[in-house]
Amino acid sequence: MSSSNPDNVEEHSWSTGLCGCFDDVKSCCITFWCPCITFGHISEILDKGETSCVMNCAIYMLIYCLTSCACLYSCCYRTKLRQEFRLKEDPCNDCLVHFCCMPCALCQEYREPKNRGYNVEKGWEGNARQHSEVAMAPKVEGGMKR
Repeated sequence: MSSSNPDNVEEHSWSTGLCGCFDDVKSCCITFWCPCITFGHISEILDKGETSCVMNCAIYMLIYCLTSCACLYSCCYRTKLRQEFRLKEDPCNDCLVHFCCMPCALCQEYREPKNRGYNVEKGWEGNARQHSEVAMAPKVEGGMKR
């Protein structure tokens, strides 16, 4: 167990590797040209709709334009994603992964919820609506009869 796992909860491997861009070329291209979009999608899902994709995208761009260190913001969401899905801190510390290879890290983080059944592009509300429709029993007209 890693030092970032104080509760000794079993940690799992990521569904794809850090350099698994061939699994999803579309998201890799978007991330390469405009990483704030990918970050916005990831953060909205992880924040469970409390913040919007657009707002997080704007914050990311503002930090990037003012400091060129958006990795300090985005690495926090990598940690949040790992905790949410109980993932190993792999291949190294979250901040170091984002500092050295932020596009690859964002792509991997985008693929993880996608591989777990989320449609990341729909955002939190779209996924919540989809999952509630699946979980709800069909409505019976006129009540139950024998």
